[in-house]
Amino acid sequence: MKMFKLFIVFSLLILASACARPSYASKGALGGGALGAGLGAIIGSATGHTAEGLAIGTGIGALGGAVVGEGMDQVDVQREETDELQRRQQEEIERQRREIEELKRQQRYDDQYRRY
Repeated sequence: MKMFKLFIVFSLLILASACARPSYASKGALGGGALGAGLGAIIGSATGHTAEGLAIGTGIGALGGAVVGEGMDQVDVQREETDELQRRQQEEIERQRREIEELKRQQRYDDQYRRY
């Protein structure tokens, strides 16, 4: 029964993570927490306080990973904003080119009309 509950919990976690695009902050927190847990356990076992080292390492690693990941998320947002601005500017350039071509065509028509 215990294995079945564990299977259900992991299945729900996998389904939930598949639905959302994880941010760099959440990935960083997980990675940093795992790395911090490992380092904390190693340092804690060397000092005779494995559990405390594990807990402290996990917390510090998760916090550091989340901070770095949040910075990466902000860079992504800025890049997306820059891409959108560039796309809008390109559309405006194309609109102005079409307008210039139309004005040139109109000018040629007017020039020919005046000749007759």
